[in-house]
Amino acid sequence: MLTRIGTRGSPLAVLQAEKVADALKQASNGTLQPEIVKFTTRGDQLLSERLSEAGGKGLFTREIDQAVGDGRVDIGVHSLKDMPGDLPDGQILKPVLVREDARDVFLSERYRHIEDLPNGAVIGTASLRREAQVLSIRPDLKVVTFRGNVQTRLRKLKSGEVDATFLAKAGLNRLNLTEIGTPIPLREMLPACGQGIIAVTLLERALSGLLGEALAMIADQETVYAANAERSMLKELDGDCRTPIAGHLFKDARGWILKGEVLETDGTKKWVSEERLPLSADLPDFRKLGSDVGLDLKSKVEAVIERVKSS
Repeated sequence: MLTRIGTRGSPLAVLQAEKVADALKQASNGTLQPEIVKFTTRGDQLLSERLSEAGGKGLFTREIDQAVGDGRVDIGVHSLKDMPGDLPDGQILKPVLVREDARDVFLSERYRHIEDLPNGAVIGTASLRREAQVLSIRPDLKVVTFRGNVQTRLRKLKSGEVDATFLAKAGLNRLNLTEIGTPIPLREMLPACGQGIIAVTLLERALSGLLGEALAMIADQETVYAANAERSMLKELDGDCRTPIAGHLFKDARGWILKGEVLETDGTKKWVSEERLPLSADLPDFRKLGSDVGLDLKSKVEAVIERVKSS
């Protein structure tokens, strides 16, 4: 049974699609025969401007969503952190596989840590979240727009265009670039919601067949919990690439913790919320957890805005 998988054409995106393809083939005992279909998205074409200035989230998914909707492909494979909060009508999202390392990695040709950078050093990033977070730690640094796939950004870094940059540890691991850079602890630099998670989109009616069964088999329960909690938080905040938002679901011996934060773009202010669930929690609890943390953050940010307006 031919299963067409839509993906961006970057090396990392294709690798992720191939991982999903292999897992689906194995789960179906070879009945599903995946075929990779590559797309060039609007986000891939815009290499000089910020995503926030070009339309926010959806720039890396829209063409693939359209192909799923009109039947040119059966599923789309995405990095969850790139996906907008709302999906096209009739489509649903399924997190798959085990979440990769969600940390950010600091990369520089000369320095090992953010603290090692000299005053006025240049950081390259296209992420408003990373920009705000690094400026909250080092307001003396200069941040410039830095676009391109992993290989392109590594070449730019090596050529000296910037003093340092950040990449997701998940992508580096999947590309077997495990030894480069310095991973930043999650509590020090909270990642983007969904970072490290691969998600599949498909038409809801397709869930009732063999494809739906195979997707259920390759889903990891803890990854599903994290995806639902973090996306629920993001949805309450109307999160897109125009707002610096971070969030991550942690697990410890006592239960689950969702931590979220919203920052001013210049890093001068940060609002944080954190709530907990027991280990026995189920999927609806994680959705509510995300919603509660998102609403709490929203109330804090709105309260500050109202105080500024009235002062």
